[in-house]
Amino acid sequence: MRAKFGPRFFFMLTESLVEAFRTRLDALGFDLADLRIGGTPNRPLVQVRIDCPPRNVTVEDCSRVSRALEQWLDADGGGPLGNRYVLEVSSPGIERPVRWHRHWARFVGRDVNVKLAGMGRVRARIVAVPTEETVVLQPQGGAEREYRLSDVKDARLAGDTEDK
Repeated sequence: MRAKFGPRFFFMLTESLVEAFRTRLDALGFDLADLRIGGTPNRPLVQVRIDCPPRNVTVEDCSRVSRALEQWLDADGGGPLGNRYVLEVSSPGIERPVRWHRHWARFVGRDVNVKLAGMGRVRARIVAVPTEETVVLQPQGGAEREYRLSDVKDARLAGDTEDK
């Protein structure tokens, strides 16, 4: 996964980095909803979205998680992020990202706004998640079709205020 957030800065999100954040959050009783890293090489911006089903994430939750992650990152000298990072912790929001297999499985039956390789952005229903690498989607007005998760460039739960 390669994420671009600054005009000239690319940071490779490795599975080990995602797992390190996921492990820290699991220990605190939270799920990792999204992890984005951007900014500049001298001042990385680390954006962490947390979830805590079945309840909603509070401001106090974000503050507690932020302090714990800062303590972990500072103890490690920031690891690959260095020691001049900026950390933002927030809830996933209503139109939360759907990034990993476990998200797709959790939201079967829900609508997503999804950007697929070669198709652009469409609204579709998550029908099934047959494997760790695939998802079955039914675009509005279209037939069910299986897609590789690697072909999903971005996906977010569709807000209830949109026309169905």
